Amino acid sequence: DRTSDPGRDRRRPRRSGPRLPLGPYLLIAPTVVLIAVLILYPIGQLAWMSLHDIGSREARGAAPAENVGLENFRTILGDGFFWQVLLNTVVSAAVMVALTLVLGTLVGMLLNRLGRKMSLLVSAGAMLAWATPGISAAIVYKWLFTPGGGVVPWFLDLLPDWLAGTGWDDFNWFGSRWSTYVVLVLCVVWQSFPFIAVSVLAGLKSIPSELFEAAKVDGAGRWRTFKDIVFPLLRPVFLVLTVLSIIWDFKVFAQLYFLSGGTANRDSFNLSMYAYSTAVAFPAKYGLGGAIALILMVILLVFTGFYVRVMVKQGETK
Repeated sequence: DRTSDPGRDRRRPRRSGPRLPLGPYLLIAPTVVLIAVLILYPIGQLAWMSLHDIGSREARGAAPAENVGLENFRTILGDGFFWQVLLNTVVSAAVMVALTLVLGTLVGMLLNRLGRKMSLLVSAGAMLAWATPGISAAIVYKWLFTPGGGVVPWFLDLLPDWLAGTGWDDFNWFGSRWSTYVVLVLCVVWQSFPFIAVSVLAGLKSIPSELFEAAKVDGAGRWRTFKDIVFPLLRPVFLVLTVLSIIWDFKVFAQLYFLSGGTANRDSFNLSMYAYSTAVAFPAKYGLGGAIALILMVILLVFTGFYVRVMVKQGETK
C-alpha cells in the first residue's frame, strides 16, 4: 500500500504557511514602476542636489559636484528673504483657500436651489473656468488689469472719485507685491471655486430632503439650516476640500510667474518662484534651488499625509 510508506511523507516538503498569490502583485507592478520612475526617482535626484554644490558646469558633467551636506539648508533657513517668501506663500494660500471655499460653497448651494436645466448650464459654465489652464487664466487677468487699456482700470475710472479714488488708468497692478497678489488671488479663486461648488452640490444631493423640510417647518432660516444641518453632515467633505485647496494653492507657479513678469519682482515671490529663480539665476545654484524645492515638498507632504489620514478615517466610519 503506497499510503502506508513512511518515507513518502518525508520526501514531500510540507508548507509552513499559506501561499501568497502573485496575481495581485503582478497587476500593481506597472503602477509601482511608473510611480518609481516619475515620482520617486525625481525626489531622490532633488534630495541629492540639495546636498551638493551644483552649478552649470556640474550640471553638464564638466566638473564633479561637491558634497556640502546640510549647508544649502542652513544658507536658505538663515536668509531673511526666505522667511519673507514663506510669509507670502502662507498668507496668499490662506486667503485663496478661504475665498475659494466660501465662494464655492455659496455657488454650490445656489446650484442646489436652481432648476435642473439652469443648474446644468451654470455648472457647465463654471467648470470651463476650472478646466482653463493656469497660464491661459493668467493671460486673461493680465489683460484685464493692464494699465491704460485693461477693463478693470477703465471701469474703476468710471466710478465716482469718492468711491474708487483717482489715477486707476495709470496704476501698475503688477509693480508691487500687494497689488500683484490681489490679481493672483482673483485669478486662482476664479479657477478653483467651480470644483468646490460641484463637490458641495454633490454633497447636498446626498442629504435627505426631509431634513430641509423639517427645518423649514420649524422656521429655521438659511443660515441656521446651513449651521445645523448642512455643515455637520458635510464636514468630511469640507475637510477634504480644505486640505486639497491648501496643497494646490501652496504651489501656485505659472500664474504668478506670468503676472509678475518673470523673476524681476522678487518681493512677490512665493516658494515655487523662489526655488525656480534661485536654480536658474546666473550663476546657477541648483543645489540651493533643490533645497528650497525640498522644503516646499516636505510642507506639501505634511498636508498630503493629513489628507490621506482623513480619507482613511472616512473609509473606516462608512
